Amino acid sequence: MSSSDPAEGPEGARSAEPTAGSPRVPDGPGSSLLDTLRVGIVMLDGRGTVTLWSPKTEDILGWSAAEVIGRDIEEFIEGGAEERREVLVRTHGWRGMMYVRHREGHLVEVEGRASLLRDTDGNPFVLANIVEASRLRAVEHDLAALDALFASSPLGIALFDTEKRFVRFNEALVRLNRSAGEQMLGRTVADVLPAGMADEILRVQSTVLETGRSVVDMVTSAPDGKGARSVSYSRLTDPCGEVLGVSCTVMDITERLEALNKVEAARGRLALLDQVGVALGDLLDVRAVAQALASALVPQFADYAVVQLRGEVVRGGDLPSPVIPTGTPVHQAGVAARYSGERVDRLLRIGAETVFRPGSFLGRVLASGEALLAASPKDIRGAARTGDPRVDALLDLGIHSLLAVPLRARGTVLGLLLVSRSGERESYDRDDLALGLELADRAGTSLDNARLYAREREGALMLQRSLLPQHIPEPPGVQVASRYVPGASGTEVGGDWFDVIALPGGRVAFVVGDVMGHGLHSAVTMGRLRTAVRTLAGLDLRPDELLARVSDLGDDLSPAGDPLMATCLYAVYEPAPTAAGDRRGLLTLARAGHVPPLLVVREPSDDGGPEVCRTRTLDLPPGMPLGVGPQTAGPGGFEAVELEVDEGSVLVLYTDGLVELRGEDISEGIERLRSLLSGRCPGEARRTACGGIQETCNAMIASLRRSGQEPASGETPMTEDDVALLVARLGGLPPGTAASWSFDTGSYAVRRAREAVRATLASWQLHAVQDTAELLVSELVTNALRYAHGPIGVRLVRDVPRPSGAGVSVLTVEVSDPLHEPPRERAVSTEQEGGRGIQLVASGSHRWGTRHGPSGKTVWFELVLP
Repeated sequence: MSSSDPAEGPEGARSAEPTAGSPRVPDGPGSSLLDTLRVGIVMLDGRGTVTLWSPKTEDILGWSAAEVIGRDIEEFIEGGAEERREVLVRTHGWRGMMYVRHREGHLVEVEGRASLLRDTDGNPFVLANIVEASRLRAVEHDLAALDALFASSPLGIALFDTEKRFVRFNEALVRLNRSAGEQMLGRTVADVLPAGMADEILRVQSTVLETGRSVVDMVTSAPDGKGARSVSYSRLTDPCGEVLGVSCTVMDITERLEALNKVEAARGRLALLDQVGVALGDLLDVRAVAQALASALVPQFADYAVVQLRGEVVRGGDLPSPVIPTGTPVHQAGVAARYSGERVDRLLRIGAETVFRPGSFLGRVLASGEALLAASPKDIRGAARTGDPRVDALLDLGIHSLLAVPLRARGTVLGLLLVSRSGERESYDRDDLALGLELADRAGTSLDNARLYAREREGALMLQRSLLPQHIPEPPGVQVASRYVPGASGTEVGGDWFDVIALPGGRVAFVVGDVMGHGLHSAVTMGRLRTAVRTLAGLDLRPDELLARVSDLGDDLSPAGDPLMATCLYAVYEPAPTAAGDRRGLLTLARAGHVPPLLVVREPSDDGGPEVCRTRTLDLPPGMPLGVGPQTAGPGGFEAVELEVDEGSVLVLYTDGLVELRGEDISEGIERLRSLLSGRCPGEARRTACGGIQETCNAMIASLRRSGQEPASGETPMTEDDVALLVARLGGLPPGTAASWSFDTGSYAVRRAREAVRATLASWQLHAVQDTAELLVSELVTNALRYAHGPIGVRLVRDVPRPSGAGVSVLTVEVSDPLHEPPRERAVSTEQEGGRGIQLVASGSHRWGTRHGPSGKTVWFELVLP
């Protein structure tokens, strides 16, 4: 050994001096525990003279054999010589602690053992060995600690040799493995653990032995499958690095995993609650809420989920009773399933109506308002009445556990949430029931909010629709189609409206408007504006003058003192020809801050083929919205534009909800609509105004979907803003319904006018009104000759009876002259000869009035036809 090398000397001995509790582990091959302890051997003769001094003794004490042999051993030992000699003689042996002087002068505490022996000649001699006390105590402490660890540790500890056989283990490991200790020693884990678990552990042990890499906190199940274990393996080596085997520690982590599983389950429940809250957060449709709830629960919480609601909730009605009486039908408003199939589709069908009979467990849940937990198929059958086919259908799907939770809101049961699990999933427990109740409470509030929303929205829409025209008149020669689409901005209705107003002489007024904002105030303002426009239209005012008067009404039209803010477009179409044989009508328009109208006309194609439709935006002065800015007609206020339009042209009036999209300039929406009406829009949206105007309206409303406005339900798309749309095909009066003349201001004008009227009415076979018409025409022509200087126009228009037969048919007579001053009805005394013409017209006609044009005025009256 290296310590016996003569060249080592005193310095080597000093470097080998150990510290207490930390024995030096010798390096190199052949090192062992004896090298660590450094056991020195000394031999004495009968007189106590040293005869043998081993190399290890030299390492311990520093004295060389040459320096010690032949000297009395007591020269080196401090005290106790007599006591040791007495014990040695008496017992032939001695053991104890003593202090021996080191060559360098300090004392070394050693534990010595001595034996009194005799040689073959009978001469006595003493053989002794010494060990440094510090190194011995360190080893003893280590061994004691190891023994204590094996005996008292709650961890299972085992040592394996290189053949992976048990060489040492403690009682804790025996308890954890639930095996007999005597069956483990000398065996491998294959002999004491289940096959699958043993194979895995043997592979791990082999890997640790080969690589030296430790395996820490490997989680396995308990040998009996009830619980979990954390296992760690490390390779054992001696001080020289030779592999001795494998060490193993085993910890029972069943409670820790259960706690972690509970924490994870709680986190999952919170996540599910948050997920359901997000899914239901912004929904205001009962069916959408029900479906979102069912979909959010599958597959995370259930394999099958059904939301069943009472009819009042689905329809948005009132809830008469806190609970649902047995026998009340409920509707499946939301369903979701992890698995599909014919049986699933038959059982989970949207819209299916179910009536739970007395005694059925779901009927009891609805009637009592108490939740039901069935954790096994036996519980499911036990909760139902005998022979319930629904229970058999559930069990046929493999369902083994279910929760039936009432959906409540404000103390009232709205319906039922039914969730179930099948296959290998764990059954529902009390924690799941608590989660189901929390989910039902949240969903119940969302469902009730959606029910109230549906009711309030329906009421608001009924109010708004009641303020819109209930009957659209059909003036002669004009075809009209209209649409109104409510917005999706909650229960707050908008203020969009349209109207068609029949005017004297076969003329017709078209109106479309939009009150700014939403809500009932906007709807009420819209109703007042529509009434004001209809009333002023009866005065036969020009469009710009009418808008100015409406704007003058201002705040009187807006409830609660709010300032009026609305846009409007007013158009008047005169279908009668302006000259004989002319097929063009006169269109007069003015707008107050409204989006411009579109006009679709037939034009020759560029290639000489059939006529094509062209759509143009009518460039009108924009004007200020009603209630804002100058409230006058003419320059600085509202301005009217007159256009001559061909028969068959289509006028399109609309509100901004049809063309306005968030993040897009409104001009882009108008251009998109113009392209659509021109027949240039691809796909199934390809419609032209040259076709039926009803199809034109449908195409424009359908274009809302292609603009990102998907419908919430039904066939009508929902938009962010409501939409009012009015489409009119402008035509001429039917043949034989109008006649017109122009007379010079001569002495025969009155007679020629009477003759023309008499002849025309006779040809129309209107003899009943012939005399009255002649009399009143002569009075008006006489007035025109008296005050005006210029040609006098006379025009007759006979109304075509409406297909519905509603209203009355009238004959309209118009007399035009260049004078702008309107006639006035005056009080005339019996002595005056003149001034009775207008009185005569007023008393002899059904209605009469005056309208102004760019070149004068027109006085008209109506006679009721038989």
